[in-house]
Amino acid sequence: MTGDDYVTEADRELEATYEEPMSLAAYVDRLFENPTIASHASKYLLEAIEAAGTRTVVEEGEENERYRFFDDPHNDGEHAILGNTEVLNGFVDDLRSIAAGRAKDEKIIWFEGPTATGKSELKRCLVNGLREYSKTPEGRRYTVEWNVTTAEADDRGLSYGSDPTAGDDRNWYESPVQAHPLSVFPEDVRAQLLADLNEELEDHVPVQVDSELDPFSREAYDYLEEQYRRNGEEELFSAIADESHLRVKNYVVDVGQGVGVLHSEDDGQPKERLVGSWMHGMLQELDSRGRKNPQAFSYDGVLSQGNGVLTIVEDAAQHADLLQKLLNVPDEQSVKLDKGIGMDVDTQMLIISNPDLEAQLNQHADRNGMDPLKALKRRLDKHQFGYLTNLSLESELIRRELTNETAVWEADTYDELEERIRSPVTVTLKDQAGETRTEEFAPHALEAAALYAVVTRLDEENLPNGLDLVDKALIYDQGYLQEGDTRREKDEFDFNDDGADGDHGIPVTYTRDTLAELLQTDRDRHHAELAVDDVVMPRDVLNTMAEGLSDAPVFSTGERSEFENRVVPVKNYIYDRQESDVIEAIMHDKRVDEETVGEYVEHVYAWETDEPLYNDRGEEVDPDPLKMKLFEVEHLGRFSEEEYEGNLPRESVRNFRREKVITSLNRHAWEHRDEDFAVGNVDLTAIPVIKSVLESHDWDDVRRTFEDFDPRQWDDPPSGTETETVKENTIQNMVAEFDYSAASAELTSRHVMGQVSYRWD
Repeated sequence: MTGDDYVTEADRELEATYEEPMSLAAYVDRLFENPTIASHASKYLLEAIEAAGTRTVVEEGEENERYRFFDDPHNDGEHAILGNTEVLNGFVDDLRSIAAGRAKDEKIIWFEGPTATGKSELKRCLVNGLREYSKTPEGRRYTVEWNVTTAEADDRGLSYGSDPTAGDDRNWYESPVQAHPLSVFPEDVRAQLLADLNEELEDHVPVQVDSELDPFSREAYDYLEEQYRRNGEEELFSAIADESHLRVKNYVVDVGQGVGVLHSEDDGQPKERLVGSWMHGMLQELDSRGRKNPQAFSYDGVLSQGNGVLTIVEDAAQHADLLQKLLNVPDEQSVKLDKGIGMDVDTQMLIISNPDLEAQLNQHADRNGMDPLKALKRRLDKHQFGYLTNLSLESELIRRELTNETAVWEADTYDELEERIRSPVTVTLKDQAGETRTEEFAPHALEAAALYAVVTRLDEENLPNGLDLVDKALIYDQGYLQEGDTRREKDEFDFNDDGADGDHGIPVTYTRDTLAELLQTDRDRHHAELAVDDVVMPRDVLNTMAEGLSDAPVFSTGERSEFENRVVPVKNYIYDRQESDVIEAIMHDKRVDEETVGEYVEHVYAWETDEPLYNDRGEEVDPDPLKMKLFEVEHLGRFSEEEYEGNLPRESVRNFRREKVITSLNRHAWEHRDEDFAVGNVDLTAIPVIKSVLESHDWDDVRRTFEDFDPRQWDDPPSGTETETVKENTIQNMVAEFDYSAASAELTSRHVMGQVSYRWD
């Protein structure tokens, strides 16, 4: 594309975003074609969230529908809020009640949570989502502008009809607070218009516009009304609303126009922060006849900017004095510019804080009914963000912190997520001389960091017997726990829902900084002769995270001790994962093919159910006892020859077939009961015991397959030995099949073989 092409593309985008101003009558006609353009603030925010659609997620082992709006889809996921789906759904439910006027009208929505839990992302996500929604036909937002001139000192210059200034955009002044176009209509007419509109509206939330014109616009309206009444104009409203004086224009919602954000560093008097301040130079210039002219007001306060859509008070503990001034704004929907000048406000109010705000609010709690902050606390509708307790979400967040990846992880199966969790990450760094080098986080390295962080956030008081915190983390992420052939769903465990999961723990900022330091540190962790100092291994990550706790000021003494004790089960789990990779790489070329497994399943099904079995030629075949026996002895490794009488299974084998194979088939048939069920169509990996045959092996399989293999020779295997051949093939398979680099495969396999050597004999 040429430079002109890019400019043309930009023109097209802006043309699709902005419209030419229109008359008030034209706006009303468009309103009946597309009622959402008139939505009041809370309804508009609700519609923007719902317009993005939903997707299904699993968090803390529970399946939930999540609003895609919070994935920041319009910004490629850069400011997506990871996790906290239940909290966000609760926010949307409350928003729906507020929009419908059913309840919570007087509430100020409050998001609280410790640092690094996604509260800042919430603000950015709301701004991004509203901005992009306002560019769509359904999300168009409109306000009014007036033709105001200062042609003569004693005449404010507002004219009607063939005014030559009407076409000059320099003489048009937009409402500084995004006044709703319907606020121009007299109250009774507006009520009838809304009643007619809501009759046609299929939505369960009716459009409500209760606000009057803002003071700036009222100044123009009143002047026009006075002039045309003096002139004896019979169609007074038509004269005032003529498009030479009044136009409806659309605007793109953004910070400062439709979204007000009060930052922690913003200062000034409460009224200045809320609505703005008087501009004394303007007061002197405007002929206000001894009174304050609202046209000489700045309207740069947070409520003024957020009128029409959303008002956000960021780091609310820094503005605790202001919160009490907001008490009556939600229910009265008005605020004062001055003693005699009020302004109606239609905005959804939202405050964001760390837990320190709650401490301030509770400082007088011991005074019971005399608590001066009681009225404020009653109006706050609290939604609490917590630290992520899902391994996959924490892994995704850590990758975001270290790389430029922003796409939100979506997967049809957990296996897809698991692949991303374990996968390596390569980071390119520059030194002071400007030279670049690459550092690799080996497979499972970021998984180790994520799992450790999650484990520190879980409450161990509600652990069911026989489980540790790693088990709990896996159940929360998968929704189940796989123990050998047995799969146990979360519902089978008694977790106390009142636990403190996610209330405290290692924040992602600590993890990010620790990993960043690992990348920058000259390391001599590994064998010098390997020349692989550019690989960060899982044990490097866990050791450094645990060792750094004592120097990190963010943790208390009790937290340091607690978190240090939780690293061991994580190390054991990650080692098991690495060991599994090595075994599967060793056995990769010896795996049972799916056709052989499928044949075994069909024979077992026919054996148990007396269902006829047919071969590829359509000929009926009897279940073959020998084939089943050979598969169970050689491939499953579950049984010995003594457990058969000839080729006929004893009770233990029969029970295994019924409980592990047939039960899984029956479950699959039930889950797919609306489809044509056939054994040949079954996904074999849906049967846990069969999945283990297809996808996993153990050291007994290695011993049986490679009789002369010796893990003690792994580091430097003698030439011509079976160990040398196995190692060469294993490294190749780890690189080709399991996403390892040659260096990380060497280091991982050495680590695993070093542990296996002790127990090989």
